[in-house]
Order: sequence, then C-alpha cells, then structure tokens
Amino acid sequence: MVVKAEDAFKSARAEHNRLDLTVGTETIPMLLSYKDVREAARDWKTYSSDAPFRVPIPSEEKERSVRQLPIETDPPQHKKYRSLIEPFFRRPMQAAYIERIDALIGRMLERCAERPLFDVVRDFALPIQSYALSYLLGVLESEADTWIAWGTHVFRDGDDSRNKGTVLEDYLRRAIQDAESLSSDDNFFAALNRMKVDGRPLSEDEMLGIGNLVFAGGRDTVINAIAYVMNYFAKWPNELMKAASDPRSINLAVEEFIRTLSPLTHIGRVCPSGHGTDNRVSLCWAAANFDPAIFEAPELVDLTRSPNPHVGFGSGHHACLGAPQARAILRSLIAALSAGSLELRIEEEVLNIEHYGAVQRTVGFDRLIAVLGD
Repeated sequence: MVVKAEDAFKSARAEHNRLDLTVGTETIPMLLSYKDVREAARDWKTYSSDAPFRVPIPSEEKERSVRQLPIETDPPQHKKYRSLIEPFFRRPMQAAYIERIDALIGRMLERCAERPLFDVVRDFALPIQSYALSYLLGVLESEADTWIAWGTHVFRDGDDSRNKGTVLEDYLRRAIQDAESLSSDDNFFAALNRMKVDGRPLSEDEMLGIGNLVFAGGRDTVINAIAYVMNYFAKWPNELMKAASDPRSINLAVEEFIRTLSPLTHIGRVCPSGHGTDNRVSLCWAAANFDPAIFEAPELVDLTRSPNPHVGFGSGHHACLGAPQARAILRSLIAALSAGSLELRIEEEVLNIEHYGAVQRTVGFDRLIAVLGD
C-alpha cells in the first residue's frame, strides 16, 4: 500500500534550499536542506541559542517572563542545566515506567470506547500527554487534571496567550514552594529546590525557566503525534498489524511517524556574528526530514524505513529531552491498538494548518472526531 505524506517545503527546498519567512517586521531565513539544518544545529557559535524568548518562532516575550532552560542557552551552560534534569527524562526507558504508560493508554482506549463519539485530540491525546507527564515528574496523577484544563498548548490554545503564560508561571511558583519541605528526589519540584549550578542553588527564575520548558516544550508536539498515529491506522488499518508484529517493527514505525509528521516544524537561532547583529534564522526540521538527498522516496510513508536518520527530535546538543517519553507513548499506543478488537473510525477532522508565507503545512488536527467500536 502506498501512503504519502505532505512535503510542504518541497518547491522552496528544490529551488533555493531556503525560504524567507516574515514574522512581524522581521525577515527570518528558513534553512531547508538536511545538510544545512544539521550543520547549523551543531554550530552553536554561529547559530546561537543564547537568546531569551527568541528560540521559538514567533518569539515569546508576551507569553512568559523567564528564559527557558536549558534550551535558550549555549554550551557550556546548556550542559550544566540539562544534566540536572536528564534523570527525569530517562525514566521512560525503565520497564516499570513503560508498564504505567501501557496501563494508561489501555485505560484511555477503554474510556473512549464507551462513548458514542470522542475527540482524539482533547479526549484522548491531551489526557495521555498530561497523565504521562505526571509520571515523568513523579507527582500525583491528579495534578494532570489541572494541566488538561490548560488545553493543547500552554500558551496558544485560546486568545489570551499572555494570561495563559501567567497561569503557568503562577502554577510553577506554587508547585516549587509546596515541594520545599519534601525530601523525595522522585518529585521534580522537590528536586528543583535542591539542584545547584556552579555550586550554588538555582534562582527562582532558573527554576521557573526549567519548569516552563518542561510544560511547554513537549505538549502540542506529543498531542499531535498521538492524533497522527490514530488517524493513520483508522484510515489504513491493514498497516497496523504489520507495524505491530514485533518490537523492532514498532520502533521503525514510530521513527517514520516522527519523520513524516515532524511535530515541531522549526526552531530559531540567532546569528551574533557574520550574519548581521542578532539576526535570526530558522532550522526547519520538517523540510530537512523530506530532503531527497537523504531519504529515498521521502514522501512515501514507509513504516519499515531503515536507516531513518530523521531530525524530528532536533539535532546536536539541543536534541529533544522528551524524545524517550514521546517514543514510549507511541510504541505503547501502536501495541495497544493492535491488541484490541475494536474498529477505529474517523467521523470528522479539522486540520491544524500552519502558514509560512505562501507555504501551508498541516501539523496534526485541531479536532479529530472518532468512533471506537464494533
């Protein structure tokens, strides 16, 4: 069966290997080739992340008051902050953790099967992302009910991004303060209170900056990935059993889903020298993941593709901290769908479309109404 994915940047990449994106009064060149994107991701002296609020595109000065850590730093500071929190993000590699994810997804599938209709985005993917995050952070699962109420994006699910950013920062301050007396290192907020960098305790802004990234960085991307997988197997159910035939097949399928979806389209870097003063560029993961110089038949969704050197989780020292979490969730989802006997049908879909000048790119769904039944 031939299933094709959208290569939104195909023409721009073929013509110039770049696309000039206008954001407000700023013109940002987007790097589109795999080679250019990978080289820029590794050259932090030319393409710097030491740019508070400006690594995301568009910038987030209005959404938050603190620098996100470690993503908005360069080496060696980046490694200092990243090493503090990496133990939490390695938890999805543990067998006991994977069992919790398996149980969560099984429970959510059963819950959705009991309903005549459900929205894959808000009734399924959003709760899974939030409850799984509570496992990652070592907090009560009930905390996730608060996070679910924030919607699919902690800043942009709704009209008032500034207010949503304030809600997140207020929550983080309370959580950090409430955990001051906790002695367990299993709790993320308790651990934050005891972390040190350069021999000193973290400042409040540093703790808030780490927490801000944890809650904002992998939210909509994981939700979009879950919905993408659900939609794919609803439309091409015969592909499910092949993809789930053994652990290796599941792993290959997950990597191809990440490549073809590219949950994060692009990310910004500033160029403090040689490219103007603080000019920004975009590293376009989505374009790099369809570069025909690297991927044979890049628009073909080949769930057995190997090797698959995609950059769907970024590249270089800023490679996504949450990649093990996303992989664990998607692997469990594929296994659970294949083990069930219920048919998944899509009744309505509203695409989530991003605009990059004349280029339009689909990234998941705003709404995906489905039935899970006989």
